Amino acid sequence: MDDGPALPDSLVLEIFLRLPHDTVLSAGLACRQWLAVSRDEFLWRELFYSYYRIPHSVPRHPASLSWYREFKRLFDCIPCVEVQTLKEHHDQVLHLAFSHRGHRFSSCSKDCTVKLWDTERPDGTITMVHSSSMRQFNWGYTQFSQFNADDTLLLVSGVYLGSHHSSSGEIAVISLENYTLLSRVRNKPYDVFGCWLNETHLISGNLHWIGNMTSCSVLWLNKAFQDVESENVNVVKRLFKIQNINASTIRTVMVAHCRRHDSPDLLLDYEAQAQSQPLSHQPLLFDLGTTDSEEDEEEDNEERRREMRLSTAHLPQLTPSGLDHVIQGRHSEASEARELETKWARLMARAHTKAPDPNVLSTAPGDEEDKTYLLFTTGSLTYSPHQIGIKRIMPDQMTTSGPVLGEERSTDEFFDSLDHVIDIHGHIIGMGLSPDHRYLYVNSRAWPAGCVISDPMSPPPIAEEIDLHVIDLKSLREERRSLRAHRAFTPNDECFFIFLDVSRDFVASGAEDKHGYIWDRHYNICLARLQHDDVVNSVAFSPADQELLLSASDDSTIKVWRSPRMVRLAQTPARPPRPRNLLSWLGRNKKTTSVNGKA
Repeated sequence: MDDGPALPDSLVLEIFLRLPHDTVLSAGLACRQWLAVSRDEFLWRELFYSYYRIPHSVPRHPASLSWYREFKRLFDCIPCVEVQTLKEHHDQVLHLAFSHRGHRFSSCSKDCTVKLWDTERPDGTITMVHSSSMRQFNWGYTQFSQFNADDTLLLVSGVYLGSHHSSSGEIAVISLENYTLLSRVRNKPYDVFGCWLNETHLISGNLHWIGNMTSCSVLWLNKAFQDVESENVNVVKRLFKIQNINASTIRTVMVAHCRRHDSPDLLLDYEAQAQSQPLSHQPLLFDLGTTDSEEDEEEDNEERRREMRLSTAHLPQLTPSGLDHVIQGRHSEASEARELETKWARLMARAHTKAPDPNVLSTAPGDEEDKTYLLFTTGSLTYSPHQIGIKRIMPDQMTTSGPVLGEERSTDEFFDSLDHVIDIHGHIIGMGLSPDHRYLYVNSRAWPAGCVISDPMSPPPIAEEIDLHVIDLKSLREERRSLRAHRAFTPNDECFFIFLDVSRDFVASGAEDKHGYIWDRHYNICLARLQHDDVVNSVAFSPADQELLLSASDDSTIKVWRSPRMVRLAQTPARPPRPRNLLSWLGRNKKTTSVNGKA
C-alpha cells in the first residue's frame, strides 16, 4: 500500500462496521493499521450480533476469550460439511448411538439389524465392524440402542412380533467383546425403549390394562446377563408401579445422574452465568415377571374389545337422520362411559397410591448427594404423550437384590406416585439429556392455545412446527424460550419419535422436512441445516469431538458431518520434518562416526 496520510482508526472502524465479516478479514491484509483495526473487539462484537441476529442483551459465551474467536467458533466449528455417506443399511435408519469413548457407534434400522461402526481409522473414514440381524428372534425391526457406561455391553431395543399379530417390544443385550447375545427382556409397549441404569442393570417396562382407558405401567430393573449365581440371586426386580388414565401410558424412559448439577458444562441462565466462576474453556476440538397366561389374558381382552366394537355392524339399517341420531347417542354414551371410568380411576388412585415425598427431589444447601432420576413421557388428558414424569431412584433400588416385587406395600399403596410432572402442552416426539445431565431437551408439537380435551381418544390437532423445550433438572422448570426451525407433518395417530442429541455447546435434532438441524445452546440460534432425501430420524454427536455429527434417515443412509475446520485440517498435507533437526541428527551421527574411527 502506498505511503500517504493514514485514515484515522475511528474512521476505518466506522467503515469496517458496514462491511461483511469476510471483507473485513480481507481488508485487514492491506496494511498494519487495517490489520489492527480488523481485530478490534468492539468491531467483532457488532459483527457477531449483526451476522447471527442475536439480541444485544445476550452475553458472550462464558468460556469465550474474545468476540473474534467466538465468531470464528460458530462459523468454523459446526459439523455441517458432509464428508461420508454410509449405505450398508437396506431400509429406514431409525437411531444412532455413540459409545462413551466415541470410538464406536451403533445404528438401528427397519431392516432389523443393529450395526457397529469404527470411528478411529487413521484415514478418518468410518467403517462397519459388525452387523447382527434380529429376525431370528421374530423381531419386526430394531429401533434404539445404547452403550453401557464402560462400553462393554450394548442394549438394543426393537419391536417383537408376538402371537395374534400383536406388537410389543423386546430388549436384547449384546456383549461387545465377542458380539454374543447375553439376554432378552420383554418390553411393553415397545416405545418405552429401555435404558441402562448402571454398567450391569437396565430398565424395561410392562403394561397391564385395568379398563378400556385405564392401565398400569410397571417399570422393572433387569440384570444384563445371567451367570452361575443367577440360580440363587434375582435377575429382575420391580422398581415402580404407576397408574395411567385416559389411555395414556409411560414411554421413553431415560436415567439422569445429578452428580454434576452444581458444576455443569454450560449454565443456560444468563444471570447465573454472570454470578458463577469463569469456566475453563476446553478446545473445541428376562422376563418382567409376567406369565404367559397373563399375556394371553391381555390379548384375549383386546380380542373381546375388538368384538365389542365390531358388534355395531349388526345394527338395523336406518335413514340418514335416524343414523345420525343413533351415532350421536352412541358417542354420547361412549363419552359418558369414559368420563365415568376416568372418575373411578382417579378415586382408585387417590385411595391406593403411595403418598409422594415432597422433599425427595429437593437439595439442601451443601448437599452433594448423587441423586438418580428416572425420566419418562406420560400423560393425564389423552393417549398422546404430553407430560414429562420424574421419579427418583433410591440407592437400594440400584440392584436386583432383595424381593422381586420390591419393598412391602399395603393395599393403600398399590401404586407409586410421581415425584414431579412437567406439562409440555403438546405431543412429545423426542427427548435428550445434556452431557452433564443438567438439562433435558424435549421435542414437541404444540397444541392450540387454550384448547380443551373432552375426549381422550381425540387429542387436539398438533402444530407442524416442532418446539425444542429446555428443562433445567435442578430447578425443574423450563429454561428460556423454545428453539424452533424444524418441522413435522404426520397427524397425532401417526406421530413417531425424532431423536435429538446434545453436546457441550450444541444441540441437534432430526425432522420430517428432510433435514437435520444444529443450534447453539448458549445463544439459542439455529446454525446449520443438514440435508437428506427423506425424513431425518436421529442425530448423534461424538462424545470425544463435538465437531463430528451423524444423521440417520428414511433414505436408508447415515451421513457423516464434520466442521469446516476439521475438513481443512484433514486436507492439509503433513509438514515435513524441520531441516535443522535432520542436520542436527546428521551432525551428531557424523561426530559419533569420527570418534569410532579414531578408536
